[in-house]
Amino acid sequence: MKKILLLSDTHSFIDNQMIKYIKQADEVWHAGDIGNINVTDTIQKHTVLRAVYGNIDDTKIRNSFPLDAKFTIENVTVWMTHIGGYPKRYNTRIKEVIRKNPPKLFITGHSHILKVMFDKKLDLLHINPGAVGKSGFHKVRTMVRFKIDKENIKNLEIIELENRDK
Repeated sequence: MKKILLLSDTHSFIDNQMIKYIKQADEVWHAGDIGNINVTDTIQKHTVLRAVYGNIDDTKIRNSFPLDAKFTIENVTVWMTHIGGYPKRYNTRIKEVIRKNPPKLFITGHSHILKVMFDKKLDLLHINPGAVGKSGFHKVRTMVRFKIDKENIKNLEIIELENRDK
């Protein structure tokens, strides 16, 4: 069993609130728009990191992380990319490939909108953890954590940090 912390859109920001949860995870997955390599370096001091680059990321980050991360953890196939869309509205780059070979878990970032959806047609779970950084229109900084146990994704929990609207 693996404890996963999923985050996205840090936009160069990391703080002690995030690090508290990072230290509790077996792995942290970052769905892009890292912003500054110091964010991923900090995460890697505490746990295993899997990450993809996003549209705002510079050459250093693009040389360190892929556009798409496809892997299997326990018995769950995962595809993580920054801009991928969501069920019924997959990005053009993704659409045909995901139909032919859908993962069990499809992870995206980019929108700054927390979204968890099940795609019945492709039998996959889509998760966008929202944005945990301070740049963007989102009102609440969010992350998602869950466990992967063999072929099961379970105990999914939304973590809300401070409300930026106050």
